[in-house]
Amino acid sequence: MTKTLITNAKLIDPEADSVSPGAILIENGVIAERFDTPAPDVAGADIVDAGGKCLAPGIVDIGVKVGEPGERHKESYGTAGLAASAGGVTTIVTRPDTTPCIDTPEALEFIRRRANEAAPVHVLPMAALTKGRDGREMTEFGFLMDAGAVAFTDCDNVVGDTKVLARAMTYARSLDALVMGHPQEPTLSKGAAVSSGKFATLRGLPAVSPMAERMGLDRDIALVEMTGARYHADVITAARALPSLERAKRNGFDVTAGTSMHHLTLNELDVADYRTFFKVKPPLRSEDDRQAVVAAVRDGLIDIIGSFHTPQDEESKRLPYEEAASGAVGLETMLPVLLRLYHSGELELPTLFRALSLNPAKRLGLDAGRLGKGAPADLVLFDADKPFVLDRFKLKSKSKNTPFDSARLQGKVLGTWVSGQRVFEA
Repeated sequence: MTKTLITNAKLIDPEADSVSPGAILIENGVIAERFDTPAPDVAGADIVDAGGKCLAPGIVDIGVKVGEPGERHKESYGTAGLAASAGGVTTIVTRPDTTPCIDTPEALEFIRRRANEAAPVHVLPMAALTKGRDGREMTEFGFLMDAGAVAFTDCDNVVGDTKVLARAMTYARSLDALVMGHPQEPTLSKGAAVSSGKFATLRGLPAVSPMAERMGLDRDIALVEMTGARYHADVITAARALPSLERAKRNGFDVTAGTSMHHLTLNELDVADYRTFFKVKPPLRSEDDRQAVVAAVRDGLIDIIGSFHTPQDEESKRLPYEEAASGAVGLETMLPVLLRLYHSGELELPTLFRALSLNPAKRLGLDAGRLGKGAPADLVLFDADKPFVLDRFKLKSKSKNTPFDSARLQGKVLGTWVSGQRVFEA
């Protein structure tokens, strides 16, 4: 394998919380050396001049939906992998909410085989927490972990039976398995399309209070206290849920939390006159909630940011708002969209990549998300200042359901490396 020297770069190091000029030498798929001064000549190395642009650890994206099996017309591992590489995502952690869902070792093995054949990035599958994601009988965690499952979740099918969830978390604790929950009180949030408030009333849409998120999180944290399980809340979007999260961490529970790119950069008013591309789960919140969640990421209370890439075809979105499918694609758009927070002064680049790369890698036990010597050479090179107008029809995903169509964004991915191999070049 050839050596590659990426020189003249601005190194974004979330581990050291620093931005500094330097160079990276890649050899045998790992970072062989890091230079914080002008790099020396390295015999036999391919030279990549970064031109003073940003070089950061590749993004580890937890919660990606791929349409295989069952909905390949929406997204395949091939197209998801291309979208990820174009977005600087070097590891995608896939959700089990497929058709049928990933609840057996055989289904998981199929996913791993398809992903390895088709995707140019790392793919780590999650498995369902209960059989059929119907909240009644837990899956075979041990066999699924042997087959490669990195976590267990029923996604947005919240387990309504607390006794079933308690048993599942007790079992997960015995195997040191990670459980990922979707903090929503399922009865309150059923059928909701937007967050409750004046806007929802004016639009005449079915709504849910952000308190449903707080109630769901409180229940899950109580079960963590009871069982000692490792727990990750997938999407925290409401200011009222943050005190519960802070308390759980202060009490020493093994709890982490994530949020989505959409809830950090959009609010409920973006729905405007029933724009269904802005319909996501949980629904977009108030501007006060958005600002509170951004502050929680900045302070480290919320650990992880994900795209929650959810491809939907046009027929699923071109419906009345209440009936339209939830979700948006995000693998390719996540980095430029989140750079809005950098340009507005709300988040620094090391803070952003701590939540995009370092923390998700740590939570999954991966030796990634770092720029240190010996770390995997999963890297993204990007120009944080390059402006462009997003054209959804140029996205590499099969589905084009992005709320950022025609948006003016600032920040372009120039190159992506996975295990030292360049998989994307702008």
